[in-house]
Amino acid sequence: MAAKAGYVTGKVTDNKGNILPYASLAVKGTGKGTVAGSTGNFSIYLEPGNYVLVCQYVGFQTQEKNITVTSQNLVVDFSLSVQEFQMSEVIIRRGEDPAIEIMKQAIRRREHFNNQVDSFSVDVYVKGLMRSREIPEKFMGQKVDKSDMEKSGFDALGRGILLLSESQTKVSYVKPDRIKYQVLSSRQSGGGYGIGFPFFINFYTNNVTVFNNNLNPRGFISPVADNAFHYYKFHYEGNFFEGSKMIDRIKVTPRRKNEPLFEGYIMIVDEEWRIHSLELTTTKSYQLDLIDTLRITQIHSPVTPDIWRTQNQVVYLAANTFGFEWTGNFLNVYNNYDLDPGFNKKHFGRTVMSYDTAYNKRDSVYWNSIRPVPLEAEERRDFIFRDSLYKSIRDSISRKQDSSGGKSVKLKDVLIGGVNRYHSSESGSTHYRLSGLIPSLEYNTVEGLAIQGIQQFSVNPNKGRHNFELNATARYGWNNEHFNAFGSFYIRSKSNEYRNRFLMLSGGKRVSQFNHENPIDPLTNTAYTLFYKRNYMKIYENWFAAVAYNNRLENGIRFNVSASWEDRLPLVNTTDYSMGKKGRVFLPNHPYELASVPFYHHQALVTAAVISFQPGQRYIRLPDNTVPLESKYPTFELEYTKGIHGILGSDVDFDKWKFSVSDDLNLRMGGTFRYHLSVGGFLNAHMAGIPDYQHFN
Repeated sequence: MAAKAGYVTGKVTDNKGNILPYASLAVKGTGKGTVAGSTGNFSIYLEPGNYVLVCQYVGFQTQEKNITVTSQNLVVDFSLSVQEFQMSEVIIRRGEDPAIEIMKQAIRRREHFNNQVDSFSVDVYVKGLMRSREIPEKFMGQKVDKSDMEKSGFDALGRGILLLSESQTKVSYVKPDRIKYQVLSSRQSGGGYGIGFPFFINFYTNNVTVFNNNLNPRGFISPVADNAFHYYKFHYEGNFFEGSKMIDRIKVTPRRKNEPLFEGYIMIVDEEWRIHSLELTTTKSYQLDLIDTLRITQIHSPVTPDIWRTQNQVVYLAANTFGFEWTGNFLNVYNNYDLDPGFNKKHFGRTVMSYDTAYNKRDSVYWNSIRPVPLEAEERRDFIFRDSLYKSIRDSISRKQDSSGGKSVKLKDVLIGGVNRYHSSESGSTHYRLSGLIPSLEYNTVEGLAIQGIQQFSVNPNKGRHNFELNATARYGWNNEHFNAFGSFYIRSKSNEYRNRFLMLSGGKRVSQFNHENPIDPLTNTAYTLFYKRNYMKIYENWFAAVAYNNRLENGIRFNVSASWEDRLPLVNTTDYSMGKKGRVFLPNHPYELASVPFYHHQALVTAAVISFQPGQRYIRLPDNTVPLESKYPTFELEYTKGIHGILGSDVDFDKWKFSVSDDLNLRMGGTFRYHLSVGGFLNAHMAGIPDYQHFN
């Protein structure tokens, strides 16, 4: 019978007793490791035996300890000394800063280290922690209510944990870009999927991607990029030894601000010219978006004598937005690298990330056995508190609830804020919404002041495969005294929301733009009409009935088929009131570029089919949903529209086609390039109304 494994716990401090948060610990020769928490405490689960435990912290001397693990828990503390850097006489006498030659060598070897591994698998523990540091007294001129903060786990000043999650993910990779994330377990304080996505930050690439470039679409320039000397200054600060290897410490300083650059320190293994560790920071001065500060700490260690990989990584974030101050730490610990995984042909597919069906059903015994970083006391309390709060809310929702709470509808809500009512019970939930009337006001030369009421009612039954939604709009034009009302009814599939699979039935009387892509925003048109005497939006009135079906397949194909009948009625200007440009005259309510084409009262029966395809579509599969990811390929779309003559009094008779290609290209340092190219025309145009034309915005 095998001996029971034991825990190795301890604390990492400097030689003055100050804690060293997120210090790295590795079990020499095993591929196992852990990281100390924010208070310097660590723990690791090992089978009985003799080991060498190695403790590292950027800027401090590495320390090794021989340990013997039994079935009893073992306490091992580390006290690290500040790294003493040596400068040999040879180095001191050089005229050129030694950092120049060291970094030149590292840059020459960059491509080799970046392509050294063809495939690998690795287990990654991911922990995310975000804290609120301060909440302002006022926001947008309104006093912030802090009275209920303690109920959500915050103190009276608004300080507390915003997000806490931990996950264990298996990562598989094959060059050049095939990757798969299998989230084996994950939990988030208060419920949710947690952060199961390990962010691999690779400084061996010229352009460093951080959080999928959400913090800067251009990415950041690596200190070992091919053109790094154009962007950075390097200064040699000395060397130290780890075993027989000499490690050079290089200070990294940006040459200019307002470029996507880092500052800080990078340690290079002498004579091998690989990255040993780094601590690099960037701020808003260097094109950091959304947040104020980003700091990345990495420690690399050998997986084989010649191949080193990232052992652990800590990403620190800080921001102060409108007086809301918060910080975050995102920790990745990499264990059990396999550089010869031997994946079968079916291992990779369209699914980039998947969650195990039991991802959120792990107990504390499991988490204690796999967690490489012990939870702090505050984190343990947060998990208990928010999980209890989530359970209480969930239980209350499962009982019959009504969001109205017996309150009557206020006139202010009807006019400005809108009315929202939720109702839930054991059979399902319903939601009713009435949009505020004043925000929906608009002004145009045809209707004058137009007021509309927009209502939405949705039913989401717990049983069955579909949800239901009813939309109704009523509109009145003050000048032309026309009343219009129409509605639409949707039957939506519950499964795979990303597929947006629905059947839609609609009908009534409405006001439509001649360009069915609705390029003119009503609010923008109102401003131009009132203040600049420009009526860009051209509209007509129509009785209509329509049916449409939409679906999206997992191979990247989306299709939509529809049929509509319209009784199209011309409209004319009824007012020329404007507060600006008194000498200017409004144009007629007719598309300017089609002034020679008349628009008469007529009927139109039109069918359309649209099919689009984006190659390389990939997905994240959640237990109850699928989420599409961006593809590196453009989207291709083919549309065919037919006007049918003679049925239901239809006067139109045409066949029209259009082929489009569109994409958003991230050119990194060159910015983002968006394009949408279309080509098309009429196969026949015996009779087409102006709404059937191709309009150009």
